[in-house]
Amino acid sequence: MNKHLAIFAIGSLLAAGAFGETNVGVSIGINQPGVYGRIDIGNYPRPAVVYGQPIIIAPRPVVVRPQPVYLYVPPGHQKNWAKHCSRYGACGQPVYFVQESWVRERYEQQQHRGHGDDHSKKDKNHKG
Repeated sequence: MNKHLAIFAIGSLLAAGAFGETNVGVSIGINQPGVYGRIDIGNYPRPAVVYGQPIIIAPRPVVVRPQPVYLYVPPGHQKNWAKHCSRYGACGQPVYFVQESWVRERYEQQQHRGHGDDHSKKDKNHKG
């Protein structure tokens, strides 16, 4: 439940950025493989994607073309995107589907960096 709420909150912030609010900064960690949703690539180079061109369902009637979003979704959702785009709040937006291998690599890197940090710090007030 909390993962879905976090994905919704991140999607809302990204959507606000697409409508001209320029000082929106979003940063999330890579969730474990199998947890699907938007990915903020931040300073990473463009991830490996499934299709070379973004997929757009029901384009929005706007003058400015929205920025593409990167989504990690199950293959079945990719194949029938028109049915599933509303679940991700991405109908009418250009979408790049991120490859599972890219998500797995980033998740493993994040897990590797995270180990050992908490154990090496000592409480300043602890004497012993």
